[in-house]
Amino acid sequence: MEQEAGDDDHPAPQGAEPAANTVCVESAEPQAESHAGVVEDLVVVNEEAVEKLTEGLISHYLPQLQTSKRALQELTQNQVILLETLEQEITKFRECNTIIDLNSLFTEAKVYHNKLVNIRKEMITLHDKTSKLKKRALKLQQQRQREALEREQQRERELERERQLIAKPAKRT
Repeated sequence: MEQEAGDDDHPAPQGAEPAANTVCVESAEPQAESHAGVVEDLVVVNEEAVEKLTEGLISHYLPQLQTSKRALQELTQNQVILLETLEQEITKFRECNTIIDLNSLFTEAKVYHNKLVNIRKEMITLHDKTSKLKKRALKLQQQRQREALEREQQRERELERERQLIAKPAKRT
């Protein structure tokens, strides 16, 4: 195993105590020797070296991470804008469907209006026919009454004529 340390650090002998500004790290690695098992190595790391490595790692990756963060924020804003636009489009489609529904209702209303106009025409025609039939029935009734009156008058004339034709006894003077 490698030993991580600063420029002046040398490997510490095994069993030696680490310096005050170092950190001990234990790692377990399998060894490919004849005996099977895990051997633990003690690694001494300088805290200053850890700080410098951490700062170097952060300074190396931080600009890329900040760029990625800005890109993600921009993508999120674009997504929000796209979602709002999509909602507006959905609203427009719903309005179009509503307009289509209104058009079908107007078409249906026009059909029913035409049916009502036809029914009205039929009713006017039937009214005219019934009026004509009533007039004709009235004329026929008046004609029958006249004929009945004429027959009655004819019978009365015949009766009167028969009375006149019947011999009357002469008066004695």
